[in-house]
Amino acid sequence: MLIFLNEDNKNHLLFLKDIETEVLAEFCRISIAFLIEGPNSKIYHNAAQKLETDVSIVQHGVEGLMHLFTEGAKHALSEQDFSETLLTVDFSEPARREILGHYLKNVTELRSVLTRMVTDVPQYKSLEWRCDVQVASRSLRHQIIPLVTLKLVTEVNGQEKPLLLQTDPTNLVHLTDVLHQALRDVKSQHCRRIQRQIK
Repeated sequence: MLIFLNEDNKNHLLFLKDIETEVLAEFCRISIAFLIEGPNSKIYHNAAQKLETDVSIVQHGVEGLMHLFTEGAKHALSEQDFSETLLTVDFSEPARREILGHYLKNVTELRSVLTRMVTDVPQYKSLEWRCDVQVASRSLRHQIIPLVTLKLVTEVNGQEKPLLLQTDPTNLVHLTDVLHQALRDVKSQHCRRIQRQIK
């Protein structure tokens, strides 16, 4: 699988095609350091002064490499796939080897950083329900009002969070129909094609 690079990504990486391999190695090191430790704008200014170029060009070059490294780590690209992705940008052979070396050396650490950055989504823990029926009231003696009370317990970071919901059977049936339709849609060929593109 190759990483899709849009025109902006390719334009950001164009600057790196014309620099020496040692300078490219420093850009790779800076990109990986930024991904692990966070950005430091002083480094952009220092690199721009040394290369006698604009700060935005240096920043775009580093961001282009960061995009390559994060997408490669996110998709767990093999050495061959990552190398073929670099071919789409027309890097020279020494530049490809340098970038590939930095990727292979740091891919496990980048993957661990990416997993820490994932937002915590509540996970299903349990569901309890009760059906209440009001068979009559003082003013309406022959009216039946059913209510379904649900206690949904989710878990986030080991902490349970209960959520009480109350609905009538008509809305509950509608809700289950919508969820069943969503499950059918996920299994459709169109949705699978989109999921493959996202991964």
